[in-house]
Amino acid sequence: MQKVSAGLLMYKIRNNQLEFFLAHPGGPFWKNKDDGTWGIPKGEIHDSEEPLEAAKREFKEETGITPKEPFISLGEITQKSGKVVHAWAFEGDWSGLLMGSSYVTMEYPAKSGKTIKFPEIDKAGFFTLEKAKKIINPAQYELLLRLKDYLKL
Repeated sequence: MQKVSAGLLMYKIRNNQLEFFLAHPGGPFWKNKDDGTWGIPKGEIHDSEEPLEAAKREFKEETGITPKEPFISLGEITQKSGKVVHAWAFEGDWSGLLMGSSYVTMEYPAKSGKTIKFPEIDKAGFFTLEKAKKIINPAQYELLLRLKDYLKL
């Protein structure tokens, strides 16, 4: 069965330049990986949940930031894994503190019998299109271009 997620792309305009809020996944697997690993805060849609509501819930859980209307539909993309991601954008800012409440528990090291708990996101920030292109999941880069076109920047 195909996995479907929903997420939000927060943006701001600083010095007449569009900047995108991206997040880096937490945990030992992602610790020393950077290029191609960042993305928009997103998560799976619960049964009977509207995709935009799921996107707002996931964004708040993962970052601690309450997203604000209006939301700009960016459509959907399909990642290399086959996961479909529905996305919206909104204008906002960030204090620099991640206050997410979303954690993952997993066995680590593998087959050790020990479990660790870590935040889904371990760092985040605003990036220009040029920098974002280097670090974002390649499939999600299309979302940045769609927002840029929509804003005519």
